[in-house]
Amino acid sequence: MVKLLHSKFKLNGEAFSSAEGLKERANHLVEKEKNDEPAIGKFILEWLDENNFITVKTSGSTGIPKKLKLQKKHVFNSAEATVNYFDLKENTKALLCLSSEYIAGKMMLVRAMTAGWDLHTVAPEKNPFESFEDNFDFTAMVPYQVFHSLADLHKVKKLIIGGGAVSRKLEKQLQEVSAKISATYGMTETISHIAVRPLNGIEKSSVFMALPKVNFTQNENNCLQIHAPEISEETVLTNDVVELISPTSFKFLGRIDNVINTGGIKVHPEILEEKLSLHINQPFFIASEKDEALGERVILIIESEKQLQLEDYSETFEMLSTYEKPKKVYTTPQFIYTETGKILRAATLETI
Repeated sequence: MVKLLHSKFKLNGEAFSSAEGLKERANHLVEKEKNDEPAIGKFILEWLDENNFITVKTSGSTGIPKKLKLQKKHVFNSAEATVNYFDLKENTKALLCLSSEYIAGKMMLVRAMTAGWDLHTVAPEKNPFESFEDNFDFTAMVPYQVFHSLADLHKVKKLIIGGGAVSRKLEKQLQEVSAKISATYGMTETISHIAVRPLNGIEKSSVFMALPKVNFTQNENNCLQIHAPEISEETVLTNDVVELISPTSFKFLGRIDNVINTGGIKVHPEILEEKLSLHINQPFFIASEKDEALGERVILIIESEKQLQLEDYSETFEMLSTYEKPKKVYTTPQFIYTETGKILRAATLETI
């Protein structure tokens, strides 16, 4: 059985002489109604219980939210891979600022408990650093948080970003930041990330590179298949279309269920969104609608109270090819989001 708790682990400055002491603290957190503390307490208790698995729920951004059972030995292996890859040994001072209801927050707790980190927690708010004068060695955030924390990123040495695409505009802003920053690729089924893309510094790249003991193949539709025996006994099949660079590296192109076939040309909304992200400041996404001549045509959906037209973006669209150019702009005052802040595309389209 894997060692579930390192003797050096600290939670918000408090050390624990035994697992029983940590369980007692966790029970106190469960009783609180403050921030994310009940979720943190519940997960600590689940991690330290007698079962050899944990139960997690998916975010629901790519389908109906579901519950999964993950073997603790696989969860431990995933945590260990991150700790080793980023050199985050015992006494690492880390910040948990993601919801512990989901895999990303749970994995911060597991890494901390098994590697002996000095872990500090804060509500998953848009700028978690506002609450601290201290500096940290490591944290994990979503793009929304990173955008709102740009002025405070000097407070962390290493930062990983997951839970959504990093826009070109945000990536450009990160070039001025001294922290070592990486985008991550993964999902609940892979127990958090299994690949990393450096976003700044001399290692900056457009390619995701596998963590150790992870390999990739593609199916007939060029969708990524993940072989990671340390975290999953079965091959993880995805709907993510990639350009496979090597058995351990790839470029992400987009989800196969989002691909638009317009006039026989395949357009990946995610690539188009990346191009437009430097020029559109409001939340937006690319979708399609039926077209008699083209089969499908590209459309732009923007979160805005104001009614916007194609003419408002004529200059922006000049950089796009004929088939990429949106043929219509739709606006809606409020997108529909998952609990983790991802846009629910299909649900939002139904409101237009």
